[in-house]
Amino acid sequence: MRRRIRSPNAVDLVTGMKKSLLFLGSAMLAACATSPDAAERYIDDRDALVETVAGAPAEWAAYGVAGKAPTGDWLSQFNDPVMQTLVAEALAANPTLESRAALTRATEALTRAARGARLPSLSASASAGGTSTGLDVAGSDERFNDPLYGLGIEASWEMDLWGRVSNGVAQAEADYAASEADLAAAELSITAQTAIAWIRLNEALEQERIALLSYEARDRVLTITDRRVRSGVAGPLELRTARSTLAGAEATIAARRQASTEASRRLEVLLGRYPAAELTSNGTLPQLAALEAEGNPALLLSRRPDIAALEARVVAAGLRAEEARLAMLPSLRLSGSASTSSTELKDIVDPALVAARLVAGLAQPLFTGGRLKAQQDAAIAQAQSSVANYASGVLTAWREVEDALTADVLLAQQEAAQGVAFEEARYAEELAERQYVSGTITIFNLIDAQTRRLTAESQLVSARASRAINRVSYHLALGGGVPVLAANIVSNEPDAEENGRSQ
Repeated sequence: MRRRIRSPNAVDLVTGMKKSLLFLGSAMLAACATSPDAAERYIDDRDALVETVAGAPAEWAAYGVAGKAPTGDWLSQFNDPVMQTLVAEALAANPTLESRAALTRATEALTRAARGARLPSLSASASAGGTSTGLDVAGSDERFNDPLYGLGIEASWEMDLWGRVSNGVAQAEADYAASEADLAAAELSITAQTAIAWIRLNEALEQERIALLSYEARDRVLTITDRRVRSGVAGPLELRTARSTLAGAEATIAARRQASTEASRRLEVLLGRYPAAELTSNGTLPQLAALEAEGNPALLLSRRPDIAALEARVVAAGLRAEEARLAMLPSLRLSGSASTSSTELKDIVDPALVAARLVAGLAQPLFTGGRLKAQQDAAIAQAQSSVANYASGVLTAWREVEDALTADVLLAQQEAAQGVAFEEARYAEELAERQYVSGTITIFNLIDAQTRRLTAESQLVSARASRAINRVSYHLALGGGVPVLAANIVSNEPDAEENGRSQ
């Protein structure tokens, strides 16, 4: 089972939008110290963004209710233990989450590497070789070979004069926070996708059931028509019409069966299973209570993990802009080394033979062809882009919640009206069948009544499924969190899990 780096509730880098923007403002204004025009443009963008947040309403416009903060057990409202079991399985085995978790671990490792830059680096070396010397003694060329051994150690450390190293560490930590938030967002997304896929499968199976009932109804019409033709009451036109509608119903069954098979495979892929279309259900769609709006627009900014990721990237972008400015300042590096060399192996550890060196070097960029200034301008522009992306993300998040709130009300009305339409169409079909048997109406009247019943029932199922899917989308838009119960479902509900596995 995949292990999370940190719980989803621990991914918020900044407690609120204003705090994150003020933090970014400090870094950005420092980064823009040598570029007043860029600084002025950034201040305008920041003020506009803060003003947008300040202007957010205290309650959702589409519903007019500012309720309590949503909890993580939102799946319980569907009263479907199989759905909860499948969500738990997807969170444990979905390949996309495995990939996202691995990327988070990689970012965490890079953060540890960045922290290591604050410490001195130390390296050791050892060597073994020899020297060969030729001497001309008494007219004879004689060579002398001597071994040569060496041992050395080197250390270096960059003093954090302007906070350049600390800035790099903070930048890496911001990237790590964004990666953790991405993982939490992926978990919430997979939870919602699995719940929606399960609803889609139930809808497809329910539509298949309706198609089978319609086939039975068309077959009854054919039987009745055949008897009427044999008795001379009806003619060939009615018989062929009955056969045509029966064949059409058979084609609809095949189409519905294809849809349910594909829905099963899509869900199996989310669960990390082979797409064998073995997953089935009884086709029951949830009956939902009226929706109560939870939270408010301002609270949403501290709940959604994708917004937390955008906040972290805003901070990281500001730190990169600061890093680009600090790259133009002097750097001070201390380095030291100690080494020995001798023709005798035992002498290389003799303190008297150690040669030591300590150097302090101060480096100041003088001319880089405008490269550092261009990098600074690019970092500032990228930071401004991150701020704009954050604003866009917040507006999109608000829209998603408002859309889901509005849709729930309208879909509830649609479901209720469609329920009435179905009941009336069902009674009309029963009446039309009796009248056709008695010969008071034609087969076309009966087929029309059956078609109306089929359409009304199918649309009722679609409306009910759409409302359930919208309810999932609502909690996804709220950043409602990964359900707490999901982690225990596999062990607590073995029978429910088995019910959702195979036919």
